[in-house]
Amino acid sequence: MTDPTQPMRLGFPVKVMGRPGIKTQDTRRWQKDPHLKCSLELLDKVLDYLAKVRIDMYRLSSDIAPYATHPDMPQFHSMVAESDAELRAFGAKAKSLGIRLSFHPSQYVLLNSPDPDLTAKSIWDLSSQAEMLDRMELDDEAVMITHVGGVYGDPEASRARWIEGWDKCPEHVRRRLVLENDDIRFSAADALWIHERTGVRLVFDYQHFWCLNPERLEIRDTFEKFINTWPDGCRPKMHFSSPRTELREIKQKIVAGKKPKKGELLLNKPKPGARIKTVLRPPVWTGHADFTNPFEFATFMRMAEGLVFDVMLEGKSKDLSLLRLRGDLVRYAPDVAARFGITDAALADEALVEANADAEDEADVDEGLAEAAE
Repeated sequence: MTDPTQPMRLGFPVKVMGRPGIKTQDTRRWQKDPHLKCSLELLDKVLDYLAKVRIDMYRLSSDIAPYATHPDMPQFHSMVAESDAELRAFGAKAKSLGIRLSFHPSQYVLLNSPDPDLTAKSIWDLSSQAEMLDRMELDDEAVMITHVGGVYGDPEASRARWIEGWDKCPEHVRRRLVLENDDIRFSAADALWIHERTGVRLVFDYQHFWCLNPERLEIRDTFEKFINTWPDGCRPKMHFSSPRTELREIKQKIVAGKKPKKGELLLNKPKPGARIKTVLRPPVWTGHADFTNPFEFATFMRMAEGLVFDVMLEGKSKDLSLLRLRGDLVRYAPDVAARFGITDAALADEALVEANADAEDEADVDEGLAEAAE
């Protein structure tokens, strides 16, 4: 478990943008026999990068063991067991570097599905990821984050059905699974309701809390309740992201003879004969910004004064968002920077941000628009 005197940690998910060319998983198609062992070789370089830029928390892709639970490809089902030595070595290296690891299974992993086959497949997926963390010999701070799932026309029944799914999970899954409040379906109050009936640990998501809080819970009190679901000696974690504020660019087909909508905003006037136009739309507040707003972050951290936890940043610029935030905190909120052990050395890391500024195009697993189940 984390030494309580260690500063709080900042982390980011999956894709590395500060070092072009670093891959985080074996993405070959099944015909090429991809393997977890190959993913771990790639991830070894990720650990080296994290150590170099002093990042000590990282979310692994949930796809590092390709096809390991594909029901129609039994040739891949023993992949995790076959990689025992490699997983143990990878976990030992992460521990030696003080890097906290986690998984966030995709939005298609649902414990509350009314389809028992989908629930069973989801438990299989969770079991595989929990097994990887176990074989890495990581402690219970290495968790898998999930959401309640779909509403399916009856939120109360769907919420209760999550508990049924939890009860079906094997012990090694329940030991690592944590539940997160989401932004369009199940609020922080829903997560607390489930915790009271299962004991599942909770991860607080800052942006989701503002997007979905019909019960009008108070943020400090709610955050403390989430943190207190973690046992003594096991450091809690939370998610933080800022909402996108810029206009969205939406590609639309041009229908011959159809007049544009009144007041429609276009990025550029389409050329004669064009088939596609780019329409500008207002932001959706569930979308993650490329970078983290430092003033918003500092305000939250001062609200959470006296509490100890780690923070997974979910800016779409990934590690670049983290590196930029560290420098911003040194400039604008040195009191907050000190809680994370951030020094003036963080300012030098911003050169990576300037040189590699980019953002991931695909929706994150935590963005409401990417949720699979209704």
